[in-house]
Amino acid sequence: MNTLPAYSGARISGCWALRADGSGGGEGSLDRLLPSVSTSLSPRKRTTSQCKSEPPLLRTSKRTIYTAGRPPWYNEHGTQSKEAFVIGLCGGSASGKTTVARKIIEALDVPWVVLLSMDSFYKVLTAEQQLLAANNDYNFDHPDAFDFSLLVHTLRKLKQGKSVKIPVYDFTTHGRQKVWKTVYGASVIIFEGIMSFADKELLKLLDMKIFVDTDSDIRLVRRLRRDITERGRDIDGVIKQYNKFVKPAFEQYIEPTMRLADIVVPRGGGNMVAIDLIVQHVHSQAALASAHQAQPLPQTLSVLESTPQVRGMHTIIRNKETSRDEFIFYSKRLMRLLIERALSFLPSQVHIVQTPQGEDYEGRTFHGKRQITGVSILRAGETMEPALRAVCKDVRIGKILIQTNQDTGEPELHYLRLPKDISEDHVILMDCTVSTGAAAMMAIRVLLDHDVREDKILLVSLLMAEMGVHSVAYAFPQVKIITTAVDKKVNDLFHIIPGIAAPGG
Repeated sequence: MNTLPAYSGARISGCWALRADGSGGGEGSLDRLLPSVSTSLSPRKRTTSQCKSEPPLLRTSKRTIYTAGRPPWYNEHGTQSKEAFVIGLCGGSASGKTTVARKIIEALDVPWVVLLSMDSFYKVLTAEQQLLAANNDYNFDHPDAFDFSLLVHTLRKLKQGKSVKIPVYDFTTHGRQKVWKTVYGASVIIFEGIMSFADKELLKLLDMKIFVDTDSDIRLVRRLRRDITERGRDIDGVIKQYNKFVKPAFEQYIEPTMRLADIVVPRGGGNMVAIDLIVQHVHSQAALASAHQAQPLPQTLSVLESTPQVRGMHTIIRNKETSRDEFIFYSKRLMRLLIERALSFLPSQVHIVQTPQGEDYEGRTFHGKRQITGVSILRAGETMEPALRAVCKDVRIGKILIQTNQDTGEPELHYLRLPKDISEDHVILMDCTVSTGAAAMMAIRVLLDHDVREDKILLVSLLMAEMGVHSVAYAFPQVKIITTAVDKKVNDLFHIIPGIAAPGG
């Protein structure tokens, strides 16, 4: 089950756990948009939320959590989980939903999470509505202000692990920017917004529903500070909008949905007891892959035979006294051998040709629907392109720029250019070295998002660490891994030990 056990008003770890079925209020009679109902949950008055669009990453004191893409979570057997775990956060304006989301992400200790804000899905305003908004006379706190169809479509695709394009909303102009941002599917999705529980189709996609409950006076002060300092509004306009739209909309559309929550979190982001409970439940629903470390090297790994020639070239490129020219020369030789080794794993079939002497020769030829495509993980992966071009005529080349954060060892996806119709190709993914495997896994995830079959991907690297081999093989058991050597350790700077020398000594 993806919901917490039902407790009828029982106090649990500093928060209230309510029945997921609405504490007796059945959903079968509801239309797609939940109707407004009166509520006696609390005599206090509350407001609604209009927070900023989600950032591409979150930086904490210890690490960086990326919200634009990630490799998926896998179960103990190394198979991909069917769908992402979606946490829905609902609550009033400035109640602390974004703070709670950040606290959950930090406590989850997962490098890749998607943080999706409902504010990105405001409808495009007409010219008449733009004038109303400029005079604080447009109701942004009504369900009609949101594009629920686009929102449900986007969240459903993310839950399935697919990439989506998300509109970027500008609160100054009350409109969408021209450029939409691409977000890749997630292992955990945190979706927050004032109407998170207001749509029946949306509710079906939420595995955990959390209502953030903060005193109305505190939220009003926060809203005033935010709208004046961050959005350039004047105090009279903020108060006018609050009294005319925000407060009535909360009482009519938002507060009643508290009954649908699995957990109600009082005091917002300051309630660490409630956040710890949430994190424990998420971890129980999506187990991280970790037990594979210290196991025998996987069968999907192929290491170039350590002949005296190969051993000699490794001696040269690992020597810190090696000159730049020698390093480049012998690295290229190893890369050529490595690429040729990788080609031996491509499918082939018997092909009979006739020699100039009139005799038949039973040989082999490439057997595939399409062609071979090389993809470089920039920038180090580009050094392997000449070797691939030297042995594969007219090979297509794609590029993915993934840079590892030196403070956290986690990858950042900056650039992507793949050939069209790559989905049927056999892809040789190239990186010079693989230490933790994080960048390689993100690159593989990108290829999978572009419909490349996992068993058609060959990861080729000059040198790999055992940690990286295990991580990639465990996450993607059908990817073939080819390298010239595997080293045992990775140091605190995520460098492979003993590793290779830098060009030039």
